[in-house]
Amino acid sequence: MGKIAFIFPGQGSQTVGMGKELAEKDEKVAAIFQEADERLGFSLSSLIFEGPQQTLTLTYNAQPALLTTSIALLEKVKEAGIVADYVAGHSLGEYTALVAAGALSFRDAVYAVRKRGEFMEEAVPAGEGTMAAVLGMDAEKLEAITNEVSQQGTPVQLANLNCPGQIVISGSKEGVEKASQLAKENGAKRVIPLEVSGPFHSSLMKPAAGKLQDVLGTIAIADATIPVIANVTAEPMVKKEVIQQLLIEQLYSPVRWEQSVEKMIELGVDTFIEIGPGKVLSGLVKKINRDVHVYAVNDFSSLEATVQALKEES
Repeated sequence: MGKIAFIFPGQGSQTVGMGKELAEKDEKVAAIFQEADERLGFSLSSLIFEGPQQTLTLTYNAQPALLTTSIALLEKVKEAGIVADYVAGHSLGEYTALVAAGALSFRDAVYAVRKRGEFMEEAVPAGEGTMAAVLGMDAEKLEAITNEVSQQGTPVQLANLNCPGQIVISGSKEGVEKASQLAKENGAKRVIPLEVSGPFHSSLMKPAAGKLQDVLGTIAIADATIPVIANVTAEPMVKKEVIQQLLIEQLYSPVRWEQSVEKMIELGVDTFIEIGPGKVLSGLVKKINRDVHVYAVNDFSSLEATVQALKEES
């Protein structure tokens, strides 16, 4: 059997009630939600369990909510004796991966992503920046378009390289609209505007990165005990100095998810376990490589199914 990677979802996977069943049946899990409430000074857990969805989806709520739920699920995966050789997370999920790798404490991570969400919201006034998914176009071609549009004074850039033929662009509203139009004219199959509150992973996030740097300076970051594949470089990071620097750059740099998955496969990973709400990353991994084993753990039954499947694989 090859190596195992744990992967953790980012914003967009949140749903009201996620992790509730786990917390009700498991004291250890309940304690994780409680710790998040204590650290943030308000009841994040009741927002996660009861909603409303609209409030949960706000960037500064969704980020700590997803991190907390994913860490609660990770606790159960570890109890089942499953160990990862590598970890990675999509955007916000990178913080979850760093907790899994021992580089950040859960308390510090939940606080950092709450702040990260606030800074991302504040960086660009609502309505001035946006994102769109471009389907069926290769990265080089699309990058040439975004560069051209940005040079006209309306910034836009590649934000998420998710899987072959699925790239998200981000930037000023005008820049994203112009680039979307040009992409369609130059052969993109579809362009889907995303419902997001800001132009994440674009140069417009640089003001947020400065503030995030101050917050990360106040919390303890340790060397990772498991290599974390970084969004920014799609390479393993272990050293705390590198981790801190790349978390800041991550805010305004593209998430190289497709390259990260390919890197893990190159390093011998043949089993990916998505830990957290939803199945977004599982779907992307399958589109990147059809030969690897992919599991998603988001509740008790999916955990049992995964444990069973791993036994049969080994």
